[in-house]
Amino acid sequence: MAADYYDLLGVSRTADKDEIKRAFRRLARKYHPDVNKEEGAEDRFKEINRAYEVLSDPEKRGRYDRFGEAGVGSGVPGAGFSDFSDIPGGFADIFETFFGGFSNTGQTRRRSGPTRGDDLRLDLKLDFREAVFGGEKEIRISHLETCGTCGGTGAKPGTRPKTCGTCNGSGQVRRATRTPFGSFTQVSVCPTCNGTGQVIEDQCSTCSGKGQLQVAKKLKITIPAGVDNGTRLRVQSEGDAGKRNGPPGDLYVYLFVNDDSEFQRDGINILSDIKISYLQAILGCKIPVNTVDGEVEVTIPAGTQPGRVITLEERGVPRLGNPVSRGDHLLTVHVDIPTKVNAEERELLEKLAKIRGERAGKGGVEGFLGGLFK
Repeated sequence: MAADYYDLLGVSRTADKDEIKRAFRRLARKYHPDVNKEEGAEDRFKEINRAYEVLSDPEKRGRYDRFGEAGVGSGVPGAGFSDFSDIPGGFADIFETFFGGFSNTGQTRRRSGPTRGDDLRLDLKLDFREAVFGGEKEIRISHLETCGTCGGTGAKPGTRPKTCGTCNGSGQVRRATRTPFGSFTQVSVCPTCNGTGQVIEDQCSTCSGKGQLQVAKKLKITIPAGVDNGTRLRVQSEGDAGKRNGPPGDLYVYLFVNDDSEFQRDGINILSDIKISYLQAILGCKIPVNTVDGEVEVTIPAGTQPGRVITLEERGVPRLGNPVSRGDHLLTVHVDIPTKVNAEERELLEKLAKIRGERAGKGGVEGFLGGLFK
């Protein structure tokens, strides 16, 4: 049986992408076959790489959370551990993790290309009936958008960023170092351009050279029928804008349902209580009962006992993803037995006791009534 990907990386199921990335780097440094020559290290690294590939991708992670490994396949990507395309910086970042920022490849990499924007999270509270039936909901978010004045370049209109003279556009500076293992080049982020490979001499006045603006906006999202606490909705491309015209991230809306004073939920079933008199319980009756669909008339059979559960079929919660299928509404009956009765009621009840060949006994009429519902 395949190991759980979260357990492989040693993170919780609610871990964010930064926690997952840190966990992967830590384990990759430990188990990479170029570093760890112990038996089984290579297989362990393959498993760690596969877990990171799935959990670092929001879409794959969503399928894995719902369906397990069957939702994402079981093949390990690439060969020879060369597939690090989803890690910012690729294998160079991993090499830096292993050897503390040294490289003997003689290669440099530009950091000035487009980068995807960050994903955002919003917690949204719903009323009980909103969760049951779904519908359209208006939300407010604040996210980064590409500056419309400079088009995301950060430069004043009519000008363009220039190649950094310190790193010649690589985004990195190198310093050769001799070690007992040979000659290595220490790679670090260029202090002049902060790794972008470009410098802006005339900044855009709208965004102060950042290329992005914090914008508040309203969105209308569709809540599916049958959602529950913890349901996560993905709103594509409503996260932060990417830098240097990179694609935007996504917005993830986590739903939380307010408690209802009358109804409770058990999966796709709805639970509630009704109270009837002892006479209604003995003789039977028809009474109005509230449901999420409105008021309906329910038949209480004669001789109904306290605690009996009456099922109203197809009056529960729609099944998420299949709204034509609904659960049931389960009514628990409570019988109200009076602690005191007036003289006329007592006389009638004592006659009833005699007809049934019973005596009220020491407990009086109340004891007799209690005996009816044993």
